Amino acid sequence: MQVPRLVMFHIQSTSARTRFLMLNHGSICAFGGLPSLSKLVEVSEKTHETVAHHPASVIGRAERELGLVAGSLVNERDFRAKVNTPDGLIEVFLARFNSIDPPFEWAAEHGAKFIDITQARGLPTVELQILRRAYEQILG
Repeated sequence: MQVPRLVMFHIQSTSARTRFLMLNHGSICAFGGLPSLSKLVEVSEKTHETVAHHPASVIGRAERELGLVAGSLVNERDFRAKVNTPDGLIEVFLARFNSIDPPFEWAAEHGAKFIDITQARGLPTVELQILRRAYEQILG
């Protein structure tokens, strides 16, 4: 299995406005975008895995590599997606920023930005599918 990916979002506690973090490489996936020809694996499809990643290690890595304070991200434990790529399966996790407001300054300093789901139209189809699944999970 390849390096997992992490999608990060912030939900405003008073309005429930949900924004996803788009990173400086133009993807919503931390640790790099998904390869072309990637396809979201449906839950009913069987996959043969030899290694599974723990969300805490993926989130910890993201916080370190992105220069976030430890504990800035919280795992959304009921979300887990898998993407089939030409080189094998990639796990995708979902994490929420636990701050009151999105860290806009931090994002700007790192060439990233927070986007609404409607601003994601230009992303690859597989990333749009992941966002849709994440949005459904977040809103219940």
